[in-house]
Amino acid sequence: MDAADLAFAGIARQAELIASGELSARDLLEVYLERIQRLDPQLNAFRVVLGERARMEADQADARRKAGSPPARRPLLGVPFAVKDDIDVAGEVTGVGTNAYGEPAREDAEVVRRLRAAGAVIVGKTNVPELCAFPWTESSTRGVTRNPWNIGHTPGGSSGGTAAAVAAGLVGAALGSDGGGSIRFPAAYCGLFGLKTQRGRVPMAPHVDAWHGLSVNGVLTRSVGDTALFHDAIAEGPADPGAPIPPPVSFLEAATSGADRAPLRIALSTNLPPSPLTRLHPENGAAVQETAQLLRSLGHEVREVEVDHGPLAPPPEFTVRYLRGLHDEAVALAHPERLERRMRNVTLVGGLLPASLVGWMRAREAAYEARLNSVLADHDVLLSPVTPAPAPRIGACEGRGWLWTTAVAAATVPYAAPWNVTGQPACSVPAGFAADGLPRAVQLVGRANDEATLLSLAAQIEAERPWAERRPEQFS
Repeated sequence: MDAADLAFAGIARQAELIASGELSARDLLEVYLERIQRLDPQLNAFRVVLGERARMEADQADARRKAGSPPARRPLLGVPFAVKDDIDVAGEVTGVGTNAYGEPAREDAEVVRRLRAAGAVIVGKTNVPELCAFPWTESSTRGVTRNPWNIGHTPGGSSGGTAAAVAAGLVGAALGSDGGGSIRFPAAYCGLFGLKTQRGRVPMAPHVDAWHGLSVNGVLTRSVGDTALFHDAIAEGPADPGAPIPPPVSFLEAATSGADRAPLRIALSTNLPPSPLTRLHPENGAAVQETAQLLRSLGHEVREVEVDHGPLAPPPEFTVRYLRGLHDEAVALAHPERLERRMRNVTLVGGLLPASLVGWMRAREAAYEARLNSVLADHDVLLSPVTPAPAPRIGACEGRGWLWTTAVAAATVPYAAPWNVTGQPACSVPAGFAADGLPRAVQLVGRANDEATLLSLAAQIEAERPWAERRPEQFS
């Protein structure tokens, strides 16, 4: 297997090769470090590359393998991972797209600790927009991060550096987070699989209850199986407060059981509240309809329905927590005065929202969830777009003020953000390519605590129209 094939092989295959001794962790890491040095200047996916530290970790992984470390104990032994720059890595600053940070993190975030315990090698930290606030990855501090499929377009946000790195074969998988679509948007724009799990499934510590419960940590990968492997690998350990009941089956088991499952009842919805800024692009609508046809051909029942989103998109149950969450993050920074002017204005607006209002919106969550989930009372899964439109061009909000910028961001999130309010699982599944060569995607939304059905259904789609074999030509 040549270097490029190794880079795009996916973490499950890489773990197998290392465990069998056919590949060393150090050799795999060197493949990625060479590609990052050569290709990342075109993308700006990484904020920092931890080259020498990663080499030491890879050498330790090789020593463990030679000493007979059981693969079951370290299922990701020697596999390189990147970490989104809102997640703590000990000894590194957590930049969150700014230069407003203070001291380096003293400890790994819990999810990073679990990754290391599973044997993974941390290769670097990936770029994000300032405070992870927007569905694109551009800031005055960190510059512009670009989409490997077309560098004139964004890879999305806020896990934009993560998605660009994985899509371009600069790393096999990378941590992300999703507070309103920030795993699903970049996955959709970059042709990757992105799962937002049930709230609390992946530990958030030390940043528990980020954005007042909207945000979850997760991963972006090239395949359903790779995502399932990651979640099984980090499943052990103390849970965050309020963590959900463990799933009845492993995620890998769910991802490989599609052929044995009974036909599903799938609701298809593309409706949105009326909005002068949000229109469903024909390519995004076609991706949903083509996926519905595929699912029918696999024996599933697909019915068109309307989701009761209410009069506003995104809903106030999301917007209040998002704005107040940004304010709370800003005041916790060592140097909030260094934020961009428009971000300072956004956080000032968030500061005007009292804690009592946030509490009231959180108290409304159950009623909001019941209304939104009425379509899942007699369906197993909801099929919808991930975003209303394809990946926007770089610089669409360059030089714009806070009000314009937040309005454009709000126009991107209506299909994704509601499920951060409800906390239930949702995923972005690749759905081919548009006429301009950019990836398309669809969203699958599951009932509470039911990632298993989403993984099974996504794996069935992947088997019928494989996507991981496609590579951005410029980075292949």
